[in-house]
Amino acid sequence: MKKIIITLLSAGLLPTPAVLGQPAQQRHVPTQAIIGNPLPQDQNLVQFDLNFPGGTPRQLVEAIEKASGKPLNAVIPDEDADLHLPPLKMRAVNVAELFAALSQASSKQINVSGGTYNSSYSFQTASEINDNSVWWFQHFKPAITQPECRFYQLAPYLETYKVEDITTAIQTGWKMLGEKNPPTISFHKDTKLLIAVGEESKLRMIDSVLQQLAQGKPQPQRESSGTKSAEPAKK
Repeated sequence: MKKIIITLLSAGLLPTPAVLGQPAQQRHVPTQAIIGNPLPQDQNLVQFDLNFPGGTPRQLVEAIEKASGKPLNAVIPDEDADLHLPPLKMRAVNVAELFAALSQASSKQINVSGGTYNSSYSFQTASEINDNSVWWFQHFKPAITQPECRFYQLAPYLETYKVEDITTAIQTGWKMLGEKNPPTISFHKDTKLLIAVGEESKLRMIDSVLQQLAQGKPQPQRESSGTKSAEPAKK
């Protein structure tokens, strides 16, 4: 009797063939978790295949509308209307995934005067993400620095150097830094002024060059107070 009971208990602990044959259940990961979008999102967003050859933001919106078969509410500022977007080829995506990928792909660092800035662009929305959301195109870019005009008196330096020597040294510094848009400089002969127009951080090169040239100028020798010129001997 004990043997029969043990056998029955063992059989009850074994999983049935039906359970063993079933595949492990896969956890559904919402699209919101994939793209990291903090806004609530409709899980039934329309999916579509997109083959965008590249173009303006407006052309991308038109391509999305054609591929999805639904209108897309989008606002594009005039200043970004002509921005060129790269080609995009995707399968089974929705607008939230597409715009998140566009933002990541366009993110890059730009070196400008004053530091390094992150630049990117994409479509953003402030409401719950669904097929009727209103999107606006946003382009993150560094602010444009206004140019300055400065004047440098070169008369003291021209006693030792030529104008061409000074301007060449300045331009060489900009070239070695890889400046693609260096300041514009011009020498006014009548006043011996060097006139420069450009960004403040780039104009510092002129100050640095003139400072070094001033250190290299020969200093006038002072006559010692105890030294007297010899008088010619009288005959």
